[in-house]
Amino acid sequence: MRLPVELRHVAPRLATGAFILNSGLSKRGADEQTAAMMHGMAKNTYPFLGSLQPTTFLRLLSAGEITLGAALLLPVVPTAVAGIGLTAFSAALVGLYLRTPGMREEGSLRPTQEGTALAKDTWMLGIGVGFVVDGARRRAC
Repeated sequence: MRLPVELRHVAPRLATGAFILNSGLSKRGADEQTAAMMHGMAKNTYPFLGSLQPTTFLRLLSAGEITLGAALLLPVVPTAVAGIGLTAFSAALVGLYLRTPGMREEGSLRPTQEGTALAKDTWMLGIGVGFVVDGARRRAC
């Protein structure tokens, strides 16, 4: 039986999967103050999240990160499928970077010191898009 993962996808799947899984696991036991801080930042960028309670938001975010991280790490999940999840998740993070005041230098895409933590998520977006494009190209052949 052939797994739906190409050898060239192993390293980026491991790197992003481990990173996202760790992030999700670390949020599981977060306190209410942390939940309020993370929820506040997210709802300022994505107002529809304002209807959620901070602890519910953080619990859902944690579960989503754990699920996505596991999907990237498990070789039975096709790379294109994991790539769609990674692209959606990282696009939301890049949107947070682009739309949150103080994250970028005035009139520029260059991050401020505070924005560097969010700007780095562009690498995940690039990997996710690459996985999706590669999967589409493989289906077309």
